[in-house]
Amino acid sequence: MIKAGIIGGSGYTGGELIRILLNHPAVEIDFVYSTTRAGKGLSTAHTDLLGLTDLQFTGDVNLEVDVVFLCLGHGNSSKFLLENEFSSETIIIDLSNDFRLRADANFNGKQFVYGLPELNSKKIVNAQYIANPGCFATAIQLALLPLAEKGKLSENIHVNAVTGSTGAGVSPSDTSHFSWRNNNVSWYKPFTHQHLGEINESLNSLQEKTGELFFLPNRGNFTRGILATAYTNFTGTLEEAKKFFKGYYADAVFTHVSEEPLHLKQVVNTNNCHIHLHKHNDTLLITSAIDNLLKGASGQAVQNMNLILGLEENLGLNLKASVF
Repeated sequence: MIKAGIIGGSGYTGGELIRILLNHPAVEIDFVYSTTRAGKGLSTAHTDLLGLTDLQFTGDVNLEVDVVFLCLGHGNSSKFLLENEFSSETIIIDLSNDFRLRADANFNGKQFVYGLPELNSKKIVNAQYIANPGCFATAIQLALLPLAEKGKLSENIHVNAVTGSTGAGVSPSDTSHFSWRNNNVSWYKPFTHQHLGEINESLNSLQEKTGELFFLPNRGNFTRGILATAYTNFTGTLEEAKKFFKGYYADAVFTHVSEEPLHLKQVVNTNNCHIHLHKHNDTLLITSAIDNLLKGASGQAVQNMNLILGLEENLGLNLKASVF
């Protein structure tokens, strides 16, 4: 069995990672590290795990584990790795934004590979250190990569996307508590969201020069999932666009092109991304939907682990959505 460690296991991404790994047939959780909950059962933080495991949070780290997942706040993964030197054989998968950009990918002798399988699977299978993509970044890139590959993103690109409250993390804030979030919707960080850097780097790896990307993120009054709509000028036919997307994702295990319009419940609680295309005059509308905690975080991290270890890409990730 592969021994896995989780650093920062009391948050939403840590909780989803624990749930997946407890049911992964090739993995055994060696430890779940938390400075605030050491000695307490995992179910004290994640009540959905009650009766599923007797594991406790620990303040100790096993530096010899086969794979470690860093579920820390942005800026904290680099600090943790400077203070804790894992075995030269340990696979490190970071879920923060510390190593996603090329300028940050080489850290203390470790070369991090950007972990979007639909873009970098050939690099991922030979990697030891993975920078897991951001949630918005995943949804938006999967909506645009096939067009970039064909050099079809020369015009400006407009993206509007809405995310659930879990995207803000487990710590309560003015814009995440129930009284504010319920029956409410709002935008934030207009055109300046931190995921733009990684999105543009990925698109430019396929198309050297693209149009400007205008991204407006929104807070939704639901708990999990991202629905993103992107549109740009496209003079080809809708059938040509569908051919681009179906060809690009022909071998993708989790990304699927739908002939029917999407809704968010199709993907919540799964590692899937669903995509739909619609054309209006010379404008192509691409809709993508993911679960921000799974395909946008913990599920994709396990997908990357499977690829590195030579396991079936979907092992432990065959999760079904609840659409009713």
